[in-house]
Amino acid sequence: MTDAPEAPEPITPAVSEAARSAHGTNPWAVRDFRLLWLGRVVAVLAIQIQSSALLWQVYEIARRDHPIAEASLYLGLVGLAQFIPLLALTLPAGEMADRRDRKWTVAASIAVEGLCALAFLAMAIHGNPPLWGLLAVAVLFGACRAFLAPASQAFLPMVVGRAALPRAIAAQSIAFQTGAVAGPALGGVIVGLSIPLAYATALVLFLTALSAFLLIRTSGRPPRLESDIGRWAAVKEGLSYVWTNKIVAGAISLDLIVVLFAGVALLTPIFARDILHVGPQGFGLLRAAFGIGAFGMALYLARFPIVRRAGVWMLSAVAAFGLCTIIFGLSKIVWISALALFIGGAADMISVNIRQSLIQLSTPDHMRGRVSSVSMLFIGASNELGEAYSGVAVRFLGPIGAAVFGGAGALAATGIWAKLFPGLRKADRLS
Repeated sequence: MTDAPEAPEPITPAVSEAARSAHGTNPWAVRDFRLLWLGRVVAVLAIQIQSSALLWQVYEIARRDHPIAEASLYLGLVGLAQFIPLLALTLPAGEMADRRDRKWTVAASIAVEGLCALAFLAMAIHGNPPLWGLLAVAVLFGACRAFLAPASQAFLPMVVGRAALPRAIAAQSIAFQTGAVAGPALGGVIVGLSIPLAYATALVLFLTALSAFLLIRTSGRPPRLESDIGRWAAVKEGLSYVWTNKIVAGAISLDLIVVLFAGVALLTPIFARDILHVGPQGFGLLRAAFGIGAFGMALYLARFPIVRRAGVWMLSAVAAFGLCTIIFGLSKIVWISALALFIGGAADMISVNIRQSLIQLSTPDHMRGRVSSVSMLFIGASNELGEAYSGVAVRFLGPIGAAVFGGAGALAATGIWAKLFPGLRKADRLS
């Protein structure tokens, strides 16, 4: 992407409010946001290609010696390996994001993710990598994500300012879904050709994302915390803020429960290989279908954002997501399975957009790292914990039973949370 020549922007602790307000509500007018957006697209594309290769490789290795139910446990270990460092490091990482330069924290995290891709590539070239080696690198990758997410989420408002933040969040969702759509589909094709090629592609994309991010001129230095507050006290302050804000707490915890029970990402290689019998290309289609639905909805929300009855929209979207998961579990036809994932992805994007807007707009800048880390712990980590849960659920319920049970759990959680958090149900304007 090229830009017209412009005067260099000064490096400051944050872009001044006057400078940010000059761009109004249009984040695309900000050069650094365009770089941030490009870097996010490429990084997510890399993660999705790498994840597709890792899941397929682990499942293929496990299926050589084990039946479906036992092989699924190894897929659960992939999620657990990434969840453990997220659980241990996310809250301290959020506190660090409120003390240290957020920009350089993100850059360092992406650089180490690139090293993880290089390690996966080296093991794939070896030809017969041990499962423990793949899982060990997955642990390191999970640690990188623990530091990356709070810093990057807290850095976004520093780049675009408050007025442009809702549209910037929608645009960032488009960036994520662009990678989520293209990544699994491309990953399925590349994995079908060569697993080492998939890891090599991810490595090149991580390096591209790092280059784009290093070109950003906005400083990531956060406002200075009070000098007399300790690190643990700062962490507790962030937890307390989330707990006392019932709308935010309800939105975060609902997403945790739904992703834990109804996430079907881990089930896609099982359905593709042993239920729908569509191979790695069909696996890529299933992985991409969810992202395509989310991408389309993100485009719509960027143009027509939800401004009223936010709570009702969010709860309805979660219920639709659960219903789609049930349909996916019962389907024996690949296009019905893909359609269920497509609609589920669109519903999930509505929920994600509302939740992120509520969190970012209601959090002061000096606490964004810590609040984002709590959100990451409950939401981002729930993806990995959900994969571990899915592996166990498949062991006892089978893949179809696990999907149907998870979807039913999401429907039940929607009703329970509507009662437990009336403030979330009644939330109106996203402003």
